[in-house]
Amino acid sequence: MKVLLTTINSKYIHQNLAIGLLYELNKDYAGLAVKEFTAKTPFAEIAEYCSTFEVAAFSCYIWNIEPTLATARQIKLLNPNCKILLGGPEVSYEWGDVIARPEVDFIIVDEGEIPFAAFLRCYPNVPQVLGLIWKQNGEVICNDAPEDFDLNNLKGINPYLFIPTEELKNKVCYVEASRGCPNRCAFCLAGLQNKLRYLPEEYIHNSLLYLMENGRVIKFLDRTFNANQSYAISIFQFIIEHHKPSNVFQFEIKADIYQTELIEFIRAHVPKGIFRFEIGIQTLNAKSNKEVKRSQNFENIKVYVQQVSHLVEVHLDLIVGLPYDYYDDIKYSFEEVFKLFAPELQLGFLKFLKGTPIRRDYKEHGYRFQQGPPYQVMESNYLSAQELEELGHVEHALDIYWNKKRALHTLKYIALNHSIFDFLMGLGRYWGQRNERRNVGLIGVYTTIYDYAVQQFSTDSLMTELIALDYYLQHKIKPATRFLREVDKKQRINAYKNLNLNHHKYRYAMHNVQFDVQQLLANGAIVSKPDLLVVEFSGVEMPKVVGVK
Repeated sequence: MKVLLTTINSKYIHQNLAIGLLYELNKDYAGLAVKEFTAKTPFAEIAEYCSTFEVAAFSCYIWNIEPTLATARQIKLLNPNCKILLGGPEVSYEWGDVIARPEVDFIIVDEGEIPFAAFLRCYPNVPQVLGLIWKQNGEVICNDAPEDFDLNNLKGINPYLFIPTEELKNKVCYVEASRGCPNRCAFCLAGLQNKLRYLPEEYIHNSLLYLMENGRVIKFLDRTFNANQSYAISIFQFIIEHHKPSNVFQFEIKADIYQTELIEFIRAHVPKGIFRFEIGIQTLNAKSNKEVKRSQNFENIKVYVQQVSHLVEVHLDLIVGLPYDYYDDIKYSFEEVFKLFAPELQLGFLKFLKGTPIRRDYKEHGYRFQQGPPYQVMESNYLSAQELEELGHVEHALDIYWNKKRALHTLKYIALNHSIFDFLMGLGRYWGQRNERRNVGLIGVYTTIYDYAVQQFSTDSLMTELIALDYYLQHKIKPATRFLREVDKKQRINAYKNLNLNHHKYRYAMHNVQFDVQQLLANGAIVSKPDLLVVEFSGVEMPKVVGVK
């Protein structure tokens, strides 16, 4: 029997660990093949390839379930005898509507290692396959669940071998060090498996060695990587001893538990720039956290971030739409968290994932949410549809100007002197009215924020000076002068002489400003003082600010 393990990734850079594991565990099965597609590949092309197999087994997630089902329908048109087998988190819960579809023949729920191996071994005698949902004469049959897969069986397994090594450098490569989560967050599927099972050290080390040699970005899938402090440190130590200069490692960290030993290890041993920590804060609202079964100590998080941010790139997450989290609560959380000035702050919107307690109990809070993926919140007892739309403006402006690093100096200044929440909301709304979310180019990005700042903060000229600085810092070649008046010729000549500037080799933007340039360069502080801003452009590297001594 010819069986294809496959999936539809949202982007080329993504890699599916699940099908790699299943393939390596069962590669002795003569008819088994594996192949990944991306969402940009036409359904017809995917279907044509898959229809040549007797069974097409798809790994399903919230981002690919709709194209997967569309592909399955096309496969059935090309080859009605091809059986469609689905697995993954998107079909492991509330699977009734999916198995009822004529294009779907089988579903594996929860972990796939035991059911998939049994399916290959027993087919077509599927009643023996534990963990399988199937149909017989129009009746849906749900086989008993298997025991947990023994993770020690992964010793000696390399799930990345099916990907050509030349492609791994351009992909996000996933490593799984544990399964389950010690937390029970009501909006997360990981909380349904409220116990941690650690994968064998041999498997983790071998995976890391292979990916460090052949890949670049390596992301751990553990929902709480530092749940066991000693275990986390042991993996950090292994990485430090064996990593390549180009490697970057990503971890989801719970930072409100102050782990002194872990922080001291990072500060003493971790090279700058190779670790990225994703920290889910979600909300600072104690009542909301209690309702979704989360613990939170923001003071510990602040200390954690302050202790490691000079070595580790920290990314923070907030969620809009949690129970009892009203508009003003979200504003407070956003402004407090923004002031940590993490390189990336994600403002996500609550998703009602299948199987989660918050989806089960949605009526208690008056939730309305999208009935198809991504199941995003639309309204609740705490947020109106209009308020959610306004919060969408904040998210849009945040992504353009902060997460894409286009107005870092400007937004830091605003956060310390105005309401960053209100500014981004107004800017996001203004962007929508002016640009209708079309691609306006880099000039349009800065023209939009400048025009908005002039309209809404006409008395704050320092803000527009910082916008000009952020604008210049995005260009390797000196761009057209915008937003500030250039100094006159005499002052420019004096600057060349006094600062020993090579104006034959480089080009310079020079402006009189109201802030201390040296203080800004030294510690990011905006200190009021008349000064000369000089930005040097080489045409090759990103520009730099030349300090006036």
